[in-house]
Amino acid sequence: MTNYRSLKNVYLSETKTDMERCSNLPIGTFTEKDIETLPFPVQRYFKHCNYIGKKKMINAKLELDNVLFKRALNSKWMKLDCYQYNSVSEPTRFVYLKNNILGIFPFEARDKCQGGRGNMLIKLLKLFTVADAKGIEMDKSALVTVLSETLIIPNYAVQTYIKWDAIDDNSAKATLTFNDIQVSGTFRFNGKGEMISFYTGDRYFAEKNGTFKKILWSIVVDAYGEKDGVKFPSKIKAIWHLKDGDFEYFKGEITNIEYNPGRGKLLDSV
Repeated sequence: MTNYRSLKNVYLSETKTDMERCSNLPIGTFTEKDIETLPFPVQRYFKHCNYIGKKKMINAKLELDNVLFKRALNSKWMKLDCYQYNSVSEPTRFVYLKNNILGIFPFEARDKCQGGRGNMLIKLLKLFTVADAKGIEMDKSALVTVLSETLIIPNYAVQTYIKWDAIDDNSAKATLTFNDIQVSGTFRFNGKGEMISFYTGDRYFAEKNGTFKKILWSIVVDAYGEKDGVKFPSKIKAIWHLKDGDFEYFKGEITNIEYNPGRGKLLDSV
């Protein structure tokens, strides 16, 4: 199948439309009252990272660097350019990835969570669609990926579609329910109040034969960044916990977060 619209333009169009939708939503600021019903370690995270008194984020644009990806357990790391946008009133996430395979063949991917639906679209040579993954497995995987980023864009944590359950002083369970789909996972924290990992059994791994299987999946935070007085997870890796061993397939660094982009301007480039 050929389609002459590049995935970069798809990403830009989808992101611009969502930014326009968000541009007139009220922002507000985080207060103690906003977090008083959250489990203790989540409250401690908000305070440690200095979000109380800061503007809530309706949406966010993430800048990533040093992004590496593996297609299979024994594959070599592939360097990717990566651009990401999230919004909060609904669990929404757009990611654009690009690389040149063997330094010659352009490879693009757009990963999307919108309206409770997930879609991974991949093109080669900017023309040929080689993957267009949809379905309930993609929907659940996309929503649980948004859930994993709750404390990177912490206004997610106080939305009505996310419910929290206390576990102990250093862990809490979160459940996201949207459009009749429910996913959950556990956040773990260190003694300082930093979130250090997220684990879920609700994400689907794509098998070689094209089927999907639920596999334990985790996000691990190796370092924190700081901007405008707030801290955020910066160095992150993603791991599939397979029967034959752990498969770390993604790692990268969030070098900058722009909260509430599009106020007075629209995204026109990546």
